[in-house]
Amino acid sequence: MLPQVLKRNDLAAWVEALMADRTVAGPVLKETNVSDPSDEKFEWTVLEDAGDLRLDYNLTVLGPKSFLWPPRQQLVAYRLDDGPDPQPLIEHEPTVLLGVHPCDATAIATLDTAFGKDIPDPHYLARRADTAIVGLDCAAPCHESSFCLDMGSLYPDSGFDVMLTPMGEVIFVEAATDLGRALVKSAAVRPATKDDMEARQKFAEEKRSNFHYKLPYELKYLPEVLEQSYDSLVWEAIARRCFSCGSCNTTCPTCYCWDVTDDIADDLSGGVRTRRYDSCQLDTFAEVAGGENFREERSSRLRHRMFRKGKYILEQTGRVGCVGCGRCERACVAKISIKDTYVQIAGTR
Repeated sequence: MLPQVLKRNDLAAWVEALMADRTVAGPVLKETNVSDPSDEKFEWTVLEDAGDLRLDYNLTVLGPKSFLWPPRQQLVAYRLDDGPDPQPLIEHEPTVLLGVHPCDATAIATLDTAFGKDIPDPHYLARRADTAIVGLDCAAPCHESSFCLDMGSLYPDSGFDVMLTPMGEVIFVEAATDLGRALVKSAAVRPATKDDMEARQKFAEEKRSNFHYKLPYELKYLPEVLEQSYDSLVWEAIARRCFSCGSCNTTCPTCYCWDVTDDIADDLSGGVRTRRYDSCQLDTFAEVAGGENFREERSSRLRHRMFRKGKYILEQTGRVGCVGCGRCERACVAKISIKDTYVQIAGTR
């Protein structure tokens, strides 16, 4: 399908049409700084009114990942009084995530690969199959902590069904999948003209000029740079500031570690097995039977996270493990920057 154009004034009508058949989630205004009205904070949530959608949002604390990979998810219910009779609890409903930035679309593509390889995860894959991703291109960095250009997430090649490019009073619409083409049918779009194409090219040129590399090396060298810095004293130095709170993991759009618990009924008749987000930065994460902990030191846990983001996930999935969104840096109370760490280790080999 050739690119099409949607008038910005017709966006709400399209969102309403989508809401008639699916749950639609997107970025909305959460709060405004009273002393500085330009300081707005946004969050991803289910839309109740099409007019609440804000495509001019900046980096949210949490991305759209939770709609595909919830912080708490029931996996199976079972009986204890008359045989286990386990029943899978796979919850999903038709959903549209509207306004996904390129970094988050790249992160979703990484999760798709991680949950689909080896033993496919039916819970994630059921939600993913029922979820349409409508991307939103970025003209400039969302935050000073962002380094998406370095991490190869600024121009995603997958993880979305439709990509929107805001261009003044119109929105450039590109459908990438059959599902995307089906979604666009309910929008009042028109074919893109020569002027629209030129405006899209101008957007791309301005985008290239607004983003700059922040690492002193290309992404392809990051795994080797990390490998050679394994015994560097920099890990201990940075870890002295770390509180092991796990905020970096819970806000990361590509973290997918979890812990499993069983919630047993008071009368012991049955129970539910539930998984919850877990963090490799918590001091008990690597504790095994007998009380042994193979990452007891904060420095080894911090190093593991940096290696996982820049090396391990890439080697396991072929997809980038860090998309350069900067959420972990913004959430870190100790102001530890993964970007600055990757810069620092380049000089410690």
